[in-house]
Amino acid sequence: MAATIAPKRYSFEPEEHAAELDAIIGAIESAPRFEAGDLEDLLRRHPKDGKGFFSKSELIRGYRVLRPGSPKEQTFVDRVRMKPVRTRSGVAPVTVLTKPYPCPGRCIFCPSDVRMPKSYLSSEPGAQRAAEHQFDPFRQTLSRLRSFHHTGHAVDKVELIVLGGTWSSYPEEYRIWFVLRCFEAMNRFSGTLGPAAADPLARFEPEVDFRELEETVEGANASARTYNQVVSAWTAAHPGAAPQARRQVADWAELEAVQRENETAAARCVGLSLETRPDCLDPAEALFMRRLGATKVQIGVQSMDDEVLALNGRGHDVARTRRAVCLLRRMGFKIQAHWMPNLHGSTPAKDREDFDRLFSDPDVRPDELKVYPCSLIESAELMAYHRRGEWRPYDRGELLDVLVHSLGATPRYCRLTRVIRDIPGTDIVTGNRTTNMRQVAEAEAGGRRVVCRDIRAREVGGRRVDPGEFRMRRTDYEAASGREVFLEFVADEDRIAGFLRLRLPAGPERAESFIPELEGAAIIREVHVYGAVVGLGERGEGRSQHVGLGRRLIAEALEVAGRAGFDSVAVISSVGTREYYRRLGFRGGELYQHRPTQPPLAEASP
Repeated sequence: MAATIAPKRYSFEPEEHAAELDAIIGAIESAPRFEAGDLEDLLRRHPKDGKGFFSKSELIRGYRVLRPGSPKEQTFVDRVRMKPVRTRSGVAPVTVLTKPYPCPGRCIFCPSDVRMPKSYLSSEPGAQRAAEHQFDPFRQTLSRLRSFHHTGHAVDKVELIVLGGTWSSYPEEYRIWFVLRCFEAMNRFSGTLGPAAADPLARFEPEVDFRELEETVEGANASARTYNQVVSAWTAAHPGAAPQARRQVADWAELEAVQRENETAAARCVGLSLETRPDCLDPAEALFMRRLGATKVQIGVQSMDDEVLALNGRGHDVARTRRAVCLLRRMGFKIQAHWMPNLHGSTPAKDREDFDRLFSDPDVRPDELKVYPCSLIESAELMAYHRRGEWRPYDRGELLDVLVHSLGATPRYCRLTRVIRDIPGTDIVTGNRTTNMRQVAEAEAGGRRVVCRDIRAREVGGRRVDPGEFRMRRTDYEAASGREVFLEFVADEDRIAGFLRLRLPAGPERAESFIPELEGAAIIREVHVYGAVVGLGERGEGRSQHVGLGRRLIAEALEVAGRAGFDSVAVISSVGTREYYRRLGFRGGELYQHRPTQPPLAEASP
């Protein structure tokens, strides 16, 4: 059995530094304005133990201990918060990874770190956190929530992002258990650490430690063992490594119970994202994901060129991608596509054309997009192609041309979530190692006068807002034989404070669906209000959350659907937003919540 893993304990005791902390807190609270340089000066004047500096997390913890329940806490936290950008999109993102497991894919570009789920590297920050907790979903979720809390971020609204290989290839019982344990962690969350004996993160005995797996995959060696062979052999030799291991199974009744509890928990799941491959997605799998509580699906499109897909061993064609994306859209899921330039067989010119097809093809048109330029990793089969001179990484200028084109060609209804994958430069054999390539590409786009219109480029972020300055804008486009309506609140300079995605089914889909409760209904696929996270039930001065923008968007969506001839609207609500929609007159179905388009929202709810 692997060694017992002890957590990182939070040993800082504010009472032991009360005088210094009082001086710092008083100066921060009384300052009419406060800049980063002001904090540095304060920390120098009031060192910890006469020599060291207090960390920002220690200042926040000290405030909560020395000023419990103070109405000025949020102002104080805002002034010292670490990395505020992480929650400026309106939710606290919590990313967790599944354990290593054989993958059905045969992609030549995919990293094969056998200590990680397929395609992930043990040197990536998120992967390191997962390995620290031995891929235990409860521990990963709870520790991330506490990390956010200790650094001043609100965690009332959590977007749970499950990554790792191909989610759909794991056993069903393991997947139910994994999501259940994440929900249990959110339900259990407390901002403070209790006694070691009572704290669920105190100590635990992992069934097996994947970090003990020493074998590596040689991508360029065709006779070497593959990722699937190594992981399968390890699992057979260590029964605790299998997803079916003791305690790693659950049933639907158990999951539904913790989901009901989460509806009113302190840390609510307002979004659940899962990832899969187009060739693993069919109606049964999509229904399984929805029953888990999923609201978003990340799907590996990679290319819109059949020849490129075949050359890279992708295992599916573009037609399969179209069917998968259409299925997700018709079920109301948010769709986040992954696209990879610089694949084997492509060129910068082909990639620019390929990117345009993502949005010119009405059967694709994703809501969000991650652009992952192909990186050469030692354990990927692509190594052999590189050594034979059949593939090379784009040079900096070629890569920038593709990225700048992508930035400028992304429509306003799509969020360009990433423009580079966070792979440490030490793992890249050759090619781009610039980690802030998005920033570089945006600067280059500005120099070329390329306008970026995607959602992320226009988010209001942490800037102060006046709800009265925003006007509603509507964009319609065809997708999957239906009509998509994108409603957004925008202000000067096209800044966006919130948006809603409404699907108006057409043709046979409108009259008949393989999900009976969606028959004849328009579908609200997403409602999102940007700005720093504001606690549930709170109102933040100058913030866009909790000032009625979401409600106004929903009211407009009901009116649009009604004018289009729909009598009802279904919403693909997350577990943590069910209460919100109930207050707006929505009633629960088996997988969705529903509301008639009449009477208008203002007349039907408080």
